[in-house]
Parts: sequence; structure tokens; C-alpha cells
Amino acid sequence: MKLYSTNNKNLRVSFKDAVFNSMPQDKGLYMPVEIPQLDDEFIEHIDRYSLPEIAYTIASALLKDEIPDADLKALISEAINFEAPAVKLADKTFVLELFHGPSLAFKDFGARFMSRVMAYFLKDGEQLLDVLVATSGDTGGAVALGFLGVPNTRVTILYPEGKVSPIQELQLTTNGQNIRAIEVKGTFDDCQALVKQAFADDELNAKFRLTSANSINISRLIPQTFYYFNTYAQLKKQGLTDVVFSVPSGNFGNIGAGLLAYKLGLPIKQFIAATNVNDTVPRFLETGVYETKASTQTYSNAMDVGAPSNWVRIMDLFDGDVDAIKKVVTAYRFTDDETLEAIKEIDQKLNYVACPHTAIAYLAVEKYRSENPADESAAVFLSTAHACKFPDIFPEDIAAKIEIPEQVTALESKPKQADQLGIDFEGFKNYLLKG
Repeated sequence: MKLYSTNNKNLRVSFKDAVFNSMPQDKGLYMPVEIPQLDDEFIEHIDRYSLPEIAYTIASALLKDEIPDADLKALISEAINFEAPAVKLADKTFVLELFHGPSLAFKDFGARFMSRVMAYFLKDGEQLLDVLVATSGDTGGAVALGFLGVPNTRVTILYPEGKVSPIQELQLTTNGQNIRAIEVKGTFDDCQALVKQAFADDELNAKFRLTSANSINISRLIPQTFYYFNTYAQLKKQGLTDVVFSVPSGNFGNIGAGLLAYKLGLPIKQFIAATNVNDTVPRFLETGVYETKASTQTYSNAMDVGAPSNWVRIMDLFDGDVDAIKKVVTAYRFTDDETLEAIKEIDQKLNYVACPHTAIAYLAVEKYRSENPADESAAVFLSTAHACKFPDIFPEDIAAKIEIPEQVTALESKPKQADQLGIDFEGFKNYLLKG
């Protein structure tokens, strides 16, 4: 697998180099030179395969020259060891539960796969690998648990002060060992900017072996394609092959993975990008003007991104053809008030407790159907995090229905371990240089 930069299509690097270097020096993002088409026979009979088998088929098509088959199968077996059920809530309406991994969020798919890939490529005696990650909520917890105890790695997680939920903060700050957390007095975009500046800094790159665990890392994107194929397989078993996915979207890595799956040959009819008021992409698709803005804090905090990094990948997948994107991607935005009403509606109509991100994806399905009454496709809205992560958002009667997993209860007895920094890069750079 060879990759190029979205800013330089003549560049060629190996998958290993892209994983460890994370972002090209030209500040683009890595993309595969070739996107293979999966066999029609595989798609036709995909309902016969398990999630690990589907994951292996996709990964081997992309990485066949990078990791031997036996090693790749073992890696996937260890990383993807939990289910992602598409739960039927109504006729042709499904919720895809992506929170059954250890950190209770969809990002376990990417973080666990990435950490195993990095551990596989790391050799004894090599320089310590410094993993930098900015999080708006769930990425940090998934990365922390994915890398906890992995030899020869050190993870530094930046998160915005006061803008993650209490449980998300516990997942970031109670690990110790090779995981350290920084509470930044700013927004997620500030955290992300600090990480990107670090990758572009010559002095830091000369001293450290830096890589990212954010969705800018290509090894995060690949495993997220697995659950799109697996969901299609689950619906195909029920005779449903016309499928629409509604994806809660912040940094646009999740829907980017869905569109990569589409390019690999997954026959999905439509993708819906569901955002909160941080609506850079919906505005772009409406106006043709791509204008980032400072992020606004909302109840769906993992989507509070004003400058979504992965949008450049989506543009690249479609060769910059916005009209081609619009044929496959519809985008909607929703407010906090609408989110709260949706949580109540999902509880009352569907007897299901949805986190705020999931509620926004549900709203997008409802809006899409109202605008496309002739489309009788099955609709799948993605549930990206367990509802227990957002206890203060739910009305008391709904909150009482939430079952608290054991791993969350265990966190509450652990002390918080976090450093505090401002948004200036020199402060962050000095922090890193001190080790």
C-alpha cells in the first residue's frame, strides 16, 4: 500500500511510514494511491461473514503488501474483539451501536487497530514513539485504553478544559503508566492546532519520534470502514440492500471512513452528515464557500469542531468534485434544543436511550425522509457513544433507564492526573521538550 499527500499527489510513502509519521510535512493528509475494488462475490455473499472475517477481507485488500496474512488475522482478532450490532427500532429504522468496546465509543475501532499496528511495526531498541492526540471527548479515552501499557510508546492527550463530560475526563486522566493528559484552556480546535504545529516543528521532530492518534492518522480510518460493511451484512440478512447511513459528524473521520468503504465497493445509497451548530460542512455544501469558524460548545461535545481535518480527505476521494459529493452526501445541522427534543422523542416513540450525538443522527434521518418521501431505503443512524457518558443532559426519567457499565464505576475511585496549559504553542513545545 503506497500513500500520497492530499497536498502532493506525487509523494509516495509506505503504510508503515504513514502510520508513524501521521501527517506529511506539507500538512496534507495521507491517502492511498490505489483504492482496490472488493470482489463482487464478497459483496454478494457478505451476509455469510462475521465481523472479524469482514475486517480481515478489507484490511488484506488494502495492506496485503504490508503485513503478512497470519499476522494481520491475529492483529484483527485482538483489536476487533467486540460486536457492533445494528438494532432494529422500527420498520426499516436501525441504530448501529458502536459503543461496545472498552472505552464505550466508536473510536475503539480505530484506536485499538492503530495501537496494534504500531506495536507490530515497532522493533525492540527503537526510539520511543510519542503519540500526540487532541480530543473533543471520546478519542482520548479510546486512545488511552488502546495504548495503555504498549511497550516503547508514550501518549500525550490534549483536551479542552470544561468541554468534555465527567466520565470522558475520567477516561482521559486516570490511566497513568505511559499515558499523560493535558487540560488546555481553549477549544478542541485549539488542541488540534497545537498537535498539528508540533508535527511541523523541526526541533521537536529532531528530538522525538512523533505520530498522531487522531483521525488524521490513516490507520484510524481503515478500521472504521469495517463496521459499515458489517452493518450492510446484517441488513442484507434481513433482505435489505438499499441502505442510508446517518453519521454524527465533527472532525469528519467517521463519515470519511464510510465514504472510503463506498469507494471500496460498498453499495450504499446515501450518506447523511449530521452536525450540531458547528456546521462548516453543511454551509459549504449549501453555499460552495468553505469557511471555518471557532467551535461552539454544545451538548454533543465530540462534534464541536469548527475546522474538520478530514474534510480534505473526502474532497480528495471525489477529486475535488463538489457536485459528485452532493450526489452521495447530504448534510444537516441541529441545535441543542432540537437535540434534547430528539432524545425525548426517541425514548417515547422507540423506547431507546440515545446519547446527544446519536440523537442528532436520528434527527438527520427524519429530515432526510421528510425531504425524500419516495426513498424507501433502510436507514441506519450511528450511535457513537454510550449514553452513560452524558449524565447531565438527560431528563431524570430517561437518565434512570441508563445502565452504568462496570468499567465506568471503577473509574470513579481513581485520582485525576492532568497537567494544565494555555493555547500558546511555545508552552506546549516546552512541555514536550522537558519530557
